[in-house]
Amino acid sequence: MASQPIVHVDFASNDPGAAATFCAELFGWQIQHDQNFDYHMFRAGDGPGGGFVKADGVQNHAEGALVYVGVDDIEATLAQAEALGGKTIQPQMEIPGTGWFAILTEPGGGRVALYTPMSPQ
Repeated sequence: MASQPIVHVDFASNDPGAAATFCAELFGWQIQHDQNFDYHMFRAGDGPGGGFVKADGVQNHAEGALVYVGVDDIEATLAQAEALGGKTIQPQMEIPGTGWFAILTEPGGGRVALYTPMSPQ
């Protein structure tokens, strides 16, 4: 995964189900609801997929979109980000059966998420 592509986007909303329905109807996205996590996932044509999360006002689920960048080594990337002036706000955490993610802020405060799948791509 050397190119570090955008692999996932989360949209925070006060009503994730309504947001998912809205985008499905507006853009023709395919929506799947994971009951275990109450998470509405989408596929957007040939682009990266993502989901809709409940906006809770904290950094992990603040309003707006959170872009996930695919990396080979989350811990090494977090260390490099911090050396460049970034800050880890969500240490590496497992997404059961899927992979791992972490969230950092760049020096200006913008959020970026990192993702590594369990199975190599």
